[in-house]
Amino acid sequence: MISSVCLSAHPSASQYVLLSPLVPRPPLLQCMPSTARSEGPWLFPILTKPHSSSQADDFIRANACNKLTVIAEQIRYLQEQARKVLDEANRDADLHHVACNLVKKPGNIYYMYRRESGQRYFSILSPKEWGTSPHEFLGAYKLQHDMSWTPFEDIERRDAEINILDKLLSRQAALPPCTEPNFQGLTK
Repeated sequence: MISSVCLSAHPSASQYVLLSPLVPRPPLLQCMPSTARSEGPWLFPILTKPHSSSQADDFIRANACNKLTVIAEQIRYLQEQARKVLDEANRDADLHHVACNLVKKPGNIYYMYRRESGQRYFSILSPKEWGTSPHEFLGAYKLQHDMSWTPFEDIERRDAEINILDKLLSRQAALPPCTEPNFQGLTK
């Protein structure tokens, strides 16, 4: 049995509070409160009873929905990161199979060209150093110490990231035991 009570001598729509008996609610199956599904926008007037089980259920449902939304966004982000990792791994594997008549050393930049036959190869000479390049220039890559390749246009950004990580690793022993994130000194 649901009834309503007026909280003022001059009633208005926002001054009524619905009273309902304590009835067991089904599990949190939907993110939208039952009042919003049946009555339009989900508004809780200031004068509503704060401890109503229906309202509490709606708040719990909304809270769970918000948390699940955050998790869904994190899943989408992680899926994108996984795609990026796989794309980079495929690119790195492909570049390691490009012909190269010299010993590749991490930290060096290599320039990729294509012969008329279609064969790709690495050189240590840039197009500027060639003067007139005998073959089509395809791109430049830096071989990293983990044997991954960084495209020339990303080298500066990647080197900055590596420097920050090196700082972190060199200060690891000096980091205080802390349960909260501490990024102090990593960006300077």
